[in-house]
Amino acid sequence: MAPSHKQWLIPFAVQLIPAGLLLIGALWLHESPRWLLSRNRREKAIKNLCWIRNLPSDDLYIVEEVAMLDAALEEQASTIGVGFWKPFKAVGRSRTVQWRFLLGGLLFMWQNGSGINAINYYSPTVFKAIGVVGTNAGFLTTGIFGVVKTVLTLVWMFFLIDNLGRRRLLMFGALGGSVCMWIIGGYVSTIRVDEVKTGGLSSGGIAAIFFFYLWTAFYTPSWNGTPWVLNSEIFDTNTRGLGQASAAANNWFWNFIISRFTPQMFNNMGPSGCGVFFFFASMMLASIVFVYFLLPETKSVPLESMDRLFAIKPVRHANRIVLEQDRARDEEFRHGEWSAPKDKSEFLEHTSERASD
Repeated sequence: MAPSHKQWLIPFAVQLIPAGLLLIGALWLHESPRWLLSRNRREKAIKNLCWIRNLPSDDLYIVEEVAMLDAALEEQASTIGVGFWKPFKAVGRSRTVQWRFLLGGLLFMWQNGSGINAINYYSPTVFKAIGVVGTNAGFLTTGIFGVVKTVLTLVWMFFLIDNLGRRRLLMFGALGGSVCMWIIGGYVSTIRVDEVKTGGLSSGGIAAIFFFYLWTAFYTPSWNGTPWVLNSEIFDTNTRGLGQASAAANNWFWNFIISRFTPQMFNNMGPSGCGVFFFFASMMLASIVFVYFLLPETKSVPLESMDRLFAIKPVRHANRIVLEQDRARDEEFRHGEWSAPKDKSEFLEHTSERASD
């Protein structure tokens, strides 16, 4: 495109498309039943819950879930209370909640440590390091990178996240992505970018491009969106809003750190910046250890059970144990033996006893 006013106007306008779609989609969103119950709008809460579950209001599942929500809200009112500063106080006096805030923040350190935002912001530099030269070629490969990410995000959203779980996606994605980065770094260490001709890539360069897109295929359905899902799930109802704010702050903090130093990393970390790829590969390997030993699986676990999930060690068994406890509690409810606990300690003790019976 010839230099003109359109050069910045068109890219800016394209970014308005997803924002417009979000605005239109928001018209069909329903308020959370949990939030409505906290505002004493019970009838609307049950109506929305029935819409979400696609069940009638007298269905046992709906009655059961409303009872669980009522118990959780009563527990919140009796412990931290309701108000803007109450969640801050809850975090300040609970080491277990502080631990969850730390885990949620570190997820974004590992996410950015995979190299994604270095590639997002400096993709022409990254492709140049691989051996792609020329402005048009750099923009084309960058555009293909964006298309691959978009398609695989849809696959993650509709098929993978609720079928494979969070831990598996993160660990498999990090392992595959790390292998790709080691291979790309190994190739980059053997070439000199200033000697690459514009006539086309060598066979090694083509292989490096292939592994770059394969890295995208591993990263996108794993570390791209899963940290956000986890941060929306790991906090109980008392601190969930503050937890989400903390997640967003950590995302932008680590985003800034990586993007700020990426140019210096390419200039100083090995021939043609190969050390940058080795660094990202090492970070992805380290993230597997982090997830395996410290992060429990949150799939299918309700917010009201998060305290119990994080109290169980080792974390790799926590999801199964909590779900067994919840099934035992549900059976009690269906047989009319369950009543709302007076406080959280009674609830934990009660469900643990039932699971062991």
